[in-house]
Amino acid sequence: MAVNTSADAPLPVGEVSRLIGRWIDRLGSVWVEGQITQLSRRPGAGVVFLTLRDPSHDISVGVTCFRQVFDTVADVVHEGSRVVVQAKPEWYAPRGQLSLRASEIKPVGVGELLARLEQLKKSLAGEGLFAPERKKALPFLPQLIGLVCGRASAAERDVLENARHRWPAVRFEVRNVPVQGVHAVPQVVQAVKELDSLDDVDVIIVARGGGSVEDLLPFSDEQLVRAVSACRTPVVSAIGHEPDNPLLDYVADLRASTPTDAAKKVVPDVGEEYERVRWLRDRARRTVEAFVDREERGLRGALARPVMEDPHRMIEVREEQVTALADRGRRTLGHLLDRAESELSHTHARVVALSPAATLKRGYAVLQKADGDVVRAADEVTPDETLRARVAEGEFTVRVENVRAAEDVRAEDVRTEGAQIEGAQIENDVRVENGKQESA
Repeated sequence: MAVNTSADAPLPVGEVSRLIGRWIDRLGSVWVEGQITQLSRRPGAGVVFLTLRDPSHDISVGVTCFRQVFDTVADVVHEGSRVVVQAKPEWYAPRGQLSLRASEIKPVGVGELLARLEQLKKSLAGEGLFAPERKKALPFLPQLIGLVCGRASAAERDVLENARHRWPAVRFEVRNVPVQGVHAVPQVVQAVKELDSLDDVDVIIVARGGGSVEDLLPFSDEQLVRAVSACRTPVVSAIGHEPDNPLLDYVADLRASTPTDAAKKVVPDVGEEYERVRWLRDRARRTVEAFVDREERGLRGALARPVMEDPHRMIEVREEQVTALADRGRRTLGHLLDRAESELSHTHARVVALSPAATLKRGYAVLQKADGDVVRAADEVTPDETLRARVAEGEFTVRVENVRAAEDVRAEDVRTEGAQIEGAQIENDVRVENGKQESA
């Protein structure tokens, strides 16, 4: 289709349309799936006109087929049916319009729909959209509830009436949308996103009554599932009845079996809550009363103890014990001090008696050489050697005249001691004799 054009040499519209048609004619046939939104079967006409729409997107395409092709499925196909069409793209040059020429039409059966839904379910579950940790907890008492439902539907009536019966003060923000057909998915998605953007909405309920598998297909659409997964507001799915399980049930934060069940799960019952508050209040009162009674009994028991009746008694008893212990300690300490004083006196007397000063006072002297050495033996000095004699009351200098050996000194001491003993005995004898003479 590459052609050379410019503002000075443009192509006519017909030429452009012819070129587009020639390029489209080269395309082969394709299998297309969609939902029939318009069906035109004119009496006597040999061509049937259809409009196929993508339920997940706002895109439609026209389809034409010969009557004999459509007659094979005319009994099972109608507006709203999902079909698979084998068609070849065609370009209608006079109007510049693209359409599909169908050569075969097959209705999509329930089994095929369920198989595709199961495959989509596994794919979304693999992405983690149904994981329990993604579920958000519902508020205990929502102040404003967002409701997505059909206009004047039984589902809307069930939710509103049951919720207001349970909690009359509850408020709703309602979005009425188509809940089946080709326009259901985009409008439901838009309504959910609008409610999620409102800060006052605490929870969103998507409700619809029962229906066939085809009727509930919009609530298994991938676009809606992803939109609910991205909501920051908790979403409750209340689609159909108990056996119905669209994919919205798996991605929602809470699944309700029916719209009525959704109202019961989202809104608490004021009567039940009143009874629960009354029961808790009575339980709290009983607990407090039991605690007060137990503390009063303990207080009475404590006051009945002798120490509480006469608090000074314990002090007086302790005072006597402290006085006795103090006296005992004082006596014990006195005995210890007296004993220590006596021992100290005896020790001092022994030290004084054995001290060198006491020895000197008894008449002894200490002889020292000129270098300060003490003389302990006679052979340590020489005649004419000058010594220093230290006595009790000072010191003086002496000169050695002669030196005698220790044996000579001891022999002389023995003779002297013997003479003293003998003289003492003679004196005693004389005294005795004198005594006898006196008595005679």
